Amino acid sequence: MAEAIAFDLAVDLITKLSSFTLSQIGLWWNVKDDLDDLKSTVSTIKAVLLDAEERSVTSHLVKDWLEKLRDVLYDADDLLDDFSTEALRKDLLGGNKLTKEVRLFFSSSNQFAYGLKMGRKMKAIKARLSSIGSEARVFNLVERDRPMETSFMTKKRQLTHSFKEKIIGRDDDKAALLKLVLEFESEETVYIIPIVGFGGLGKTALAQFVYNDEMVKNHFELIMWVCVSDIFDVKIIVENIIKSATGQAPDQNLEMDQLQKQLREKIGGKKYLLVLDDIWNEEWEKWVSLKELLVGGARGSRIIVTTRSSKVAKITSKCQPYVPKGLSDNDAWFLFKEIAFEQRSADSTDLGFLEIGKLILKRCCGVPLVIRTIASTLSFKETKNEWLSFKDNELARISQNEDHKIDIRTLVQFWIAQGFVKQLNPSQSFEEIGFRYFKDLVERSFFQEVEGDLMEDMRCKMHDLMHDLAESVAGMESSIIDSNKIASDVGEKCRHISINPSLIPLFKGKKLRTLLRSPYIETPNLSEETWDFIIANCRCLRVLELNVLNFKTISPSIYKLKHLRYLDLSWNSNIKILPKSICKIQNLLALKLDGCYELQELPKKIEKLVNLTHLPCCSCFGLTHMPRGIGKLTSLETLSLFVVDKDGSHGGADLSELRLINNLRGELRIDNLGFVKNAKEKFMAANLKEKQHLRSLVLLCSDGNDDDDDEKSLEDLQPHPNLKELSIGGWRVMPSSSNFKHIPSFAQLPCLKELSIADCTEVEYMDDNSPKGSQGEPQSFFPSLKHLWLYNYRNMKSWWRRTKPIDDDSNKDDTTVMGTTTMAFPCLSSLFIQDCPLTSMPLYPSLDDNLQLRNTSSRPLKQTMKMNTTSTTPSSLTSSLPLSKLKIFYVDNIEGLDTHMADECLQHLTGLKTLEIRDCKEVDLESLQWEPIKNLSELLIGNIPQLVSLPRGLQHLVQLKTLKIRECNGLRSLFPVFQHLTFLEKFEVSNCKELELSAAGIQIFQDHTSLCSLSLENIPKCRHLSEWLQHLTNLQKLYLIDLPNLTSLPDEMRCLTNLESLYIERVHWCFWESHCSSMTIARHITFENLLFHFTQSLLRA
Repeated sequence: MAEAIAFDLAVDLITKLSSFTLSQIGLWWNVKDDLDDLKSTVSTIKAVLLDAEERSVTSHLVKDWLEKLRDVLYDADDLLDDFSTEALRKDLLGGNKLTKEVRLFFSSSNQFAYGLKMGRKMKAIKARLSSIGSEARVFNLVERDRPMETSFMTKKRQLTHSFKEKIIGRDDDKAALLKLVLEFESEETVYIIPIVGFGGLGKTALAQFVYNDEMVKNHFELIMWVCVSDIFDVKIIVENIIKSATGQAPDQNLEMDQLQKQLREKIGGKKYLLVLDDIWNEEWEKWVSLKELLVGGARGSRIIVTTRSSKVAKITSKCQPYVPKGLSDNDAWFLFKEIAFEQRSADSTDLGFLEIGKLILKRCCGVPLVIRTIASTLSFKETKNEWLSFKDNELARISQNEDHKIDIRTLVQFWIAQGFVKQLNPSQSFEEIGFRYFKDLVERSFFQEVEGDLMEDMRCKMHDLMHDLAESVAGMESSIIDSNKIASDVGEKCRHISINPSLIPLFKGKKLRTLLRSPYIETPNLSEETWDFIIANCRCLRVLELNVLNFKTISPSIYKLKHLRYLDLSWNSNIKILPKSICKIQNLLALKLDGCYELQELPKKIEKLVNLTHLPCCSCFGLTHMPRGIGKLTSLETLSLFVVDKDGSHGGADLSELRLINNLRGELRIDNLGFVKNAKEKFMAANLKEKQHLRSLVLLCSDGNDDDDDEKSLEDLQPHPNLKELSIGGWRVMPSSSNFKHIPSFAQLPCLKELSIADCTEVEYMDDNSPKGSQGEPQSFFPSLKHLWLYNYRNMKSWWRRTKPIDDDSNKDDTTVMGTTTMAFPCLSSLFIQDCPLTSMPLYPSLDDNLQLRNTSSRPLKQTMKMNTTSTTPSSLTSSLPLSKLKIFYVDNIEGLDTHMADECLQHLTGLKTLEIRDCKEVDLESLQWEPIKNLSELLIGNIPQLVSLPRGLQHLVQLKTLKIRECNGLRSLFPVFQHLTFLEKFEVSNCKELELSAAGIQIFQDHTSLCSLSLENIPKCRHLSEWLQHLTNLQKLYLIDLPNLTSLPDEMRCLTNLESLYIERVHWCFWESHCSSMTIARHITFENLLFHFTQSLLRA
């Protein structure tokens, strides 16, 4: 695929050479004629590249010619980038005209000498290109401006075609598709069924499995099959449909209207099945033009479409696409054996081959094509050593990528740094355009398993098959270097590497554009010698990733990497200072500093980095201020932290420098706001209301100066209405700001989805309005808020300002604050309140995810449950109980929560999945009605001293999977309820000093065969593990912690054949004498994969 890369390089070069900027540069250094000649030469060669592309498939000579061309085009691109960089440096030199001229003349790159040097380089490149252009004439390459429609893609498609192959493991898939093909009743005359999946998964084989079924042949009057592939030409497709239907190709000279007539005559009024295999076209108009020709069939006709693209599936059909999965383990092994042991019987094969084969098969992920390819390769290898070599070498390289998750934002930034992302619309950021590229690749199944909703948090995987394809396309340009031999063997033409940093000095190439540290290797430090090597030998770098390497200093010569666009130094926690010279890398787009804990300051001349777009610095706790001039970096899209200079001693930037940085995206955190002087002026100067792309804003006050008499109001930090997440912390009353008693509610922010406010210990209310005032326009009261956190509001008893205390009698309605019983969050999903005596607030009947109440009042909860809730969605007007859809409910030390109220709660929480009850001393668990929450899957009971035995009502929890009991010192027995909880998979009990588990005759776990994890911690009366242990045959994890009287493990431990982890910590010293010294444990437990974790903190009698 060197030809495709060469063509793109040529296009980019011509674009650059045609720019006004480069024309001016040519005039400055008297090389304009050379630049024009270069443009002419590249344009001439570009004209034949499309022809060369197709010739290279069959001609190694053309392929080699293209690789040489690509190499010189890269060098030309580096040279032009050198020009642009020097021009940018020239433009940025400060001072008056005379000073600038003196600086330029005496600079290390004297301008006259520089022009001569660059002219010589340009002539050398032009000579190389001319020589390569002359060679092209030998191949008789033809000038073309678009690809020819050839059988090239069809030829490639045949690689994954499986018509004649035996189809294994697709019976369930076939049955599901047959239902859609034969039984499903559709309103459409012709029903279209897309099958979607990545290459090699068996989409075509599955479609053919259905196509050849006798029931299908008898059901339809006409069945047809057409392989469409990459060229979606409606005329060609219609010709092939007619050929499939009649067995004879139509006359090649027929016009489209004549072909349409033939097609209508053939399918008109007939119930037909048509398979359109391997469609790539994503243009809706083209698909419609074909579909309109196919609707003339009888009702019940079907079209099956196979494709790798989910976008194709969407435009071809309204129905949900069918997505086949990988083969099951048994089917995969059957297929593997058939091919790998083709020359010999698998039953008579050495067991060693079988064991190695099963290990290899795990890496195939059930993908039929991968299994066939690898098994075919192994069938020619005759010794176990050859099989082992394949597993440990060729396969090991693939398996590295199996579980590797790709950070999507980082990937897009790599593309931008390499110049792959083209900005056609200036209103869109490069990152947004790059993300669109990514989504296109996902739809084509190039990437898979995409996780996360926000771009900055998204991850994905790349299937091994696609990784192999990418490696094949990249050829010698890309390499993973994880051994001395590979480091020595990689040639000069390699441009992109992922490498173990300790091997960097062994690498010979000097034209690298990407250097990434291997994600699989831990390297303790990066030596000065390695730094020097990178700077001396990797001058063409665009991307340099040196994160998590634990180095303390960065070479001051780093500025010599002047082509650098992306520099990742994140999570090097020992870096304290960045070299000043880093500001000379004027092409830098991204400087990543996340996790540099000890970094004290950013470079003072940071404004020289005029192209800087991303400056992430989360968890840079050592930063004391921001450098002056940072406000000139108006292209910044990422600035995750802005630290206010506490006392001004560092000469740092003030908030006004944020005024023009209005392209910020993601999260912005501002620290030390309590130290801002002239706060009103500076707060407003930050211009937060103009930062329309900002998703999340964190405003941290910290403590201000004791002698500061400056008024600080959050109202002066009003964000843009587009803001989705807001977090506020540490806004206490300033010594002279006695009227700072409330925080603006930000209730009218239309897009706000998350609000978190913490450590505002002196705040008394949220909203200065009365509830009636807030209620005047209910549609504007937090219209989008989904998640609300309120932490450590020790003086806030009401959401609204009020004139007299609220009656604490929870049996009476709140009449002091008018309307509070009807004021509610319209779409709140999760609410967390901790250390906040809030008795009056907007209610929350719509909660459907998570409610956590800790050290707060029960009054708003009670009022919420009394509300009448009516769904206002268009599809339903039915009433439902408040909180009936809640999934998670935590209560911990809730004032006013008694047994009656807790019981009333349970009647409402019919959809609950997780319940945690802690420190509720007025609640009698035995008296509660547990049946309404019978779907509960997880229950935690903590610090309920009056609990003596498990509540009898728990026997109704037939779906309970997890039970945790903590700090219940009155608990004596788990009987008689525990034996009913037979579906438990996880059971934890800790700090229950009276619980008896070791009495004679106890068979507590006799019926708990589903239990996978058991944890016993700080249970003094647990002296030994009784014979009940033998029943836990599915137990995988066993934790025995702080059991001072446990002296031995029973012989029944040998029954735990599925045990994988055994953690033993803080047990009696006799235990270690009887087991560790004599290795008794090893005799009792000999299971594969078992992990022992013994600590040194032993309790001695």
